[in-house]
Amino acid sequence: MTSSARSMASRGIPWLVISGVLVAALSLRGPIVAPTPVLRDIERDLGIGSASVGLLTTAPVLMFALLTPVAAVMIRRSGAERALLLSLSGVLVGTVIRALPGFGWMLTGMVVIGAAITLGNVVIPVIIRRDVPGSRVGIITAAYVATLNAGSLLTSLLTAPLADIVGWSWALLLWGVITIVGLFLWGIYLREISARGDISGERYSGSLPSEATNQGIDPATVTGPLPVMTKSRSVFRNPTAWLLLATFSCQTTIYYAFSTWLPSITSDELGLSRVGAGALSSLFQGMGILGAFVVPLLGRFAPRWVPASVICVCWLLLTGGMLALPELTWLWLIFGAIAHSGGFVVIFTVLVAVSRSDTEAAGMSAFVQGGGYAVGALGAPLVGALHEATGNWAAGELLLVVLAALYAFALLAALLSAARRGRAHGRTSFSSAKGHR
Repeated sequence: MTSSARSMASRGIPWLVISGVLVAALSLRGPIVAPTPVLRDIERDLGIGSASVGLLTTAPVLMFALLTPVAAVMIRRSGAERALLLSLSGVLVGTVIRALPGFGWMLTGMVVIGAAITLGNVVIPVIIRRDVPGSRVGIITAAYVATLNAGSLLTSLLTAPLADIVGWSWALLLWGVITIVGLFLWGIYLREISARGDISGERYSGSLPSEATNQGIDPATVTGPLPVMTKSRSVFRNPTAWLLLATFSCQTTIYYAFSTWLPSITSDELGLSRVGAGALSSLFQGMGILGAFVVPLLGRFAPRWVPASVICVCWLLLTGGMLALPELTWLWLIFGAIAHSGGFVVIFTVLVAVSRSDTEAAGMSAFVQGGGYAVGALGAPLVGALHEATGNWAAGELLLVVLAALYAFALLAALLSAARRGRAHGRTSFSSAKGHR
């Protein structure tokens, strides 16, 4: 941490940083899932099919895949503080555009929201690692991840009741209030540091702060994008990187397919109202708040393959259970929440553990996330198209079962590959419960 950052810490400003970051996090996932409880209303009112409406969640995910390099450049040029302000402003602008009449405007708004969230995804870990004391980075990162899930929970739970009162278009627009609060808090912080002349004191340099890796940060807390893109080609010759790419691709495909269609699936298969379907679907988002802590907890007492196996089983229970016993959807969604948040932790724990340097970790993260989000963007439109073609959800659910099985194979293979790589480089056994802490 720079002398400027230490000075801010001593004056208590990091608490304003933490508040701003956590409120901002509410706007970095919630806007993506906000339309899902009212997708049927959107289809009916706009006269579009399931495959087309699935593009509403695909567009932001594609932005994650395509714009991370651009985000890194913007952060270098503008500074982390202004970059987050720009991110929140973009989310607000996208929310307004999405509320304009017509599917074209709605899709455009989701593209803008996705681009803005991409910038926020990249810059918040930079701010946390730079401005939060090293002993608190882990807990603040965990709180950040939990708040991402909280934002998704709120929009999943409350969009349908709001739509009953004011209509779905206004209901989606009202979520911009949270973003406005985030802009207000971050604006106060910018004014504080601008008054002290600190706003340009430290720029994003394009690599992970070496200090962060030396402050005892548990790799299990690295559950968001590592904020770096590198030009190293060694990642393409790394079998572990390819296996993690396959794992992350399966995870994002299943997650965004379910995030998009859960309200519609539960409405069709269980006969729930859209309010009830949205409330049930919120389990998938809300229980992720706890799911992020399952893997670190298990990792303290068991070899790394144990939490990885638990996550694999959870994905299989979610997908297989939804197909075979939809009447127990509430149970399968709890397992699914553990799977999607804990799976993030597992994948990036492996990534951090096998990386020999910050640069290699950054390159692998960019490779895994860029490719994974690109593949994951196909999930919602594909499941929607299968529903249109067959008239039911069984074909799409069967596809997700297959992807869950591929996830399990790829993740366990990645663990074996990582163990071999660790032995080849003379490291502590990767399977140790306390290795690479």
